[in-house]
Amino acid sequence: MRYENMERGRFLARPNRFIARVELNGQVETVHVKNTGRCRELLQPGADVWCQRAGNPARKTGYDLITVHKGERLINMDSQAPNAAAMEWLRSGGLGPVDALRAETVHGDSRFDFSFTRAGVPCFLEVKGVTLEEGGICAFPDAPTVRGAKHLRGLVQAASEGFGAYVLFVIQMADVHYLVPNDATDPDFGAALREAAAGGVKVLAMDCAVTPEEMVIRRPVEVRLV
Repeated sequence: MRYENMERGRFLARPNRFIARVELNGQVETVHVKNTGRCRELLQPGADVWCQRAGNPARKTGYDLITVHKGERLINMDSQAPNAAAMEWLRSGGLGPVDALRAETVHGDSRFDFSFTRAGVPCFLEVKGVTLEEGGICAFPDAPTVRGAKHLRGLVQAASEGFGAYVLFVIQMADVHYLVPNDATDPDFGAALREAAAGGVKVLAMDCAVTPEEMVIRRPVEVRLV
């Protein structure tokens, strides 16, 4: 997952979940935030950020906010990046050889991020991007997500029907210790994740190598459910 036309700036404020004020090249710009989550621990006044200059002059905002420095850690907060990185990872053999890989597949009352065939078995995979981290411990979600729990229960149903079922947490940073469900913020998602693990869904987490211009899935991270 690569970006072009990146510029470094300083985060000032976030008037609403869609836009931020960022100082870029000595001017205060209104930029689009490509993540509607809270991200309060990331978007602190004065934080160094990287923004992508948009190529469409008709846009209301000339930049997209992509990555942020949290101390010495660089975190990608683009909510579209995890799916793009997951597609690259699957194509490069992250799960081994797969066939008939496609995005956005409906099964039952769920729309899963990916479907494919692996070792002759039809499979579904759902992707969750992770930006919440404290002391090297990551947690998901950073806000309640009814949709996220619904996807997990849809995967359990698919597994019971004989499909391969996966949930992939793409941790949008490097060098973390492990991932936990954020039970304090969304206990229902935590319960659904544990039900999924017990119901035949393969729970995976991967960290990413992150630079201002790139985010690439790197290596496995432990998921702790107890």
